[in-house]
Amino acid sequence: MRVAAAVPRVHIADARRNAEGALKIMQDAFKEGVEIVVMPELSLVGYTCGDMVLQKKLLKDSERALAWLMEETADIPTVGIVGLPVVYADRLYNCAAVFGQGQLWGIVPKSYIPNYGEFSELRWWVSGFGIRDRVIRFAGQECPFGADLMFDIHDVEFGVEICEDMWVPVPPSSMQAVQGAKLLFNLSASPESVCKHDYLISLIAEQSSRTMAAYVYASAGHGESSSDLVFAGNAVIAELGRVLDVSERFVRNDRMAIADIDVEYISTRRTARNTFYYPEAPEMRVVEIDVDEIVRTDSVRRHIEPLYFVPEDEAARAIHCREVFAIQSAGLAQRLEHTNCKTAVLGISGGLDSTLALLAVCDTFDLLGLDRKGIIGVTMPGFGTTDRTYQNALIMVKELGCTLREISIKDACEQHFKDLGIDPNDRGVAYENSQARERTQILMDVANMCGGMVIGTGDMSELALGWATYNGDQMSMYGINSSVPKTLVKYMVDWYAENRAEGVLQRVLRDVVATPVSPELLPANGEDIAQKTEDIVGPYDLHDFFLYCALRRRYVPSKIFMLASIAFEGVYDEATIIKWMRTFFRRFFSQQFKRSAMPDGPKVGAVGLSPRGDLHMPSDAESRAWLQEIDDLEASLNR
Repeated sequence: MRVAAAVPRVHIADARRNAEGALKIMQDAFKEGVEIVVMPELSLVGYTCGDMVLQKKLLKDSERALAWLMEETADIPTVGIVGLPVVYADRLYNCAAVFGQGQLWGIVPKSYIPNYGEFSELRWWVSGFGIRDRVIRFAGQECPFGADLMFDIHDVEFGVEICEDMWVPVPPSSMQAVQGAKLLFNLSASPESVCKHDYLISLIAEQSSRTMAAYVYASAGHGESSSDLVFAGNAVIAELGRVLDVSERFVRNDRMAIADIDVEYISTRRTARNTFYYPEAPEMRVVEIDVDEIVRTDSVRRHIEPLYFVPEDEAARAIHCREVFAIQSAGLAQRLEHTNCKTAVLGISGGLDSTLALLAVCDTFDLLGLDRKGIIGVTMPGFGTTDRTYQNALIMVKELGCTLREISIKDACEQHFKDLGIDPNDRGVAYENSQARERTQILMDVANMCGGMVIGTGDMSELALGWATYNGDQMSMYGINSSVPKTLVKYMVDWYAENRAEGVLQRVLRDVVATPVSPELLPANGEDIAQKTEDIVGPYDLHDFFLYCALRRRYVPSKIFMLASIAFEGVYDEATIIKWMRTFFRRFFSQQFKRSAMPDGPKVGAVGLSPRGDLHMPSDAESRAWLQEIDDLEASLNR
């Protein structure tokens, strides 16, 4: 649902001119495909009009201005929310009027009236907190009036609150949210002061997060009196703790923040959170808004991240990487202390995953004050090992001060092929998996010899796809990378290289990042890796996108495809996205049995695959319905 927060220029005590400005906002919003637009507190008269608000003329003028505005927007299906004074039972209320297509759908009074610091609102306004189940005749129409109002547009409920209402311990919007409102609108007139803006943004984001909603905030700006205060004109839209759009401040013209709100995701998040309720929440009246639907042909008005697991901002990404390392090392430290284990054994291939695991284990030993010589890095060259990965593995273990062991698996595997009667030229599943299981057997036995613990190196993306050999690299005593997605692994190793390594180690880590992802189970073609994972199962950036959308957001395949087409525009065409999405869902369902038997490992992010935690999924769940939707989608695109 497309929403907007707009800040028109205000003319103090000139209701008609302000209504004309609001009309332009409504027209512009409609052209942009906006379904609901909110404007600042008292936007039809000006927040700073002071005692002028007690003048009967201004009160009548603002009521007439609203009637005129509704008449002028009768053919516009965009719903508007404006602020104005309203007299009810000889009391004056600071209100928000919700209107659309010529109809006044409801009037909501401000609940909390500030009377501290620069605010003297009790001089004019009465709290609407206790106003419930009332009807008012205003601007030539009869409509619901009260603080107990919510609204429903096209089966999406929204609530309205005014300025101070957001700053109190229990905002009205919190009660509206637990009653079903997914969109929360705030008409505000909050004066600017040094450092207040950052706090305001954080407050809006926090309220959208706590209420699991979208919060749309419009505050007074150009035209308000500057006798004592300055109004910067903030327009902010946040969803589930994330700021989607912020307008420029201190400008002397109309401005509007616009964003598309994912109401489906909001609903999904609430459904998955069984604590999203408040048993004493007051019952709300829901007003059904009957306006035409707006048909949009443009793209989604929000940024779709291609790498959900990797922050796009470099500073945020650095913090993210540091936090993940800290979680990994803290988790492993607890396990080592509990088992009184002072030795860790892990296979080092020279690839990304084992490199990340090695770095995290080093951090763990440093945290515990243990000698890194207790970290045994075992390199196990096989038929597909290239000199590049082999040399990188050797150098890393030595440069990090760990103990290196080299044990070739070639002779053991050849004997195994002979025992089983496998032709060495038969490069089938048994040929590949026997190598993975031989390596795991070696690691387990080495751990037995030294009283150590085998640390798994496989990442979450591989587990999602089942790209692991059952009872091979799928098995360990602690899977330190088990909830780290492949797209993040690369950035973490790169971050370590840039911030915590130098010289030879830094050079090697950078080369590891540049090395194609491969299990190296098929014989190499000279020094070139013969088996590149992404050529076989598909690009990990797509698979991680599918994984996040399917598990965290619980989208259906058609919505995942739509978002992926936007996020990866110019990178992958539609046919490619559909091809690998089919692969993802087919493998995700069929390979659950491997995840059901996965070892312990620390959860580091919003998505996890542990059968004891985030993913309670039967191993025999059917994928047919998901694959059928993908087939239908592909057929519709080919028509």
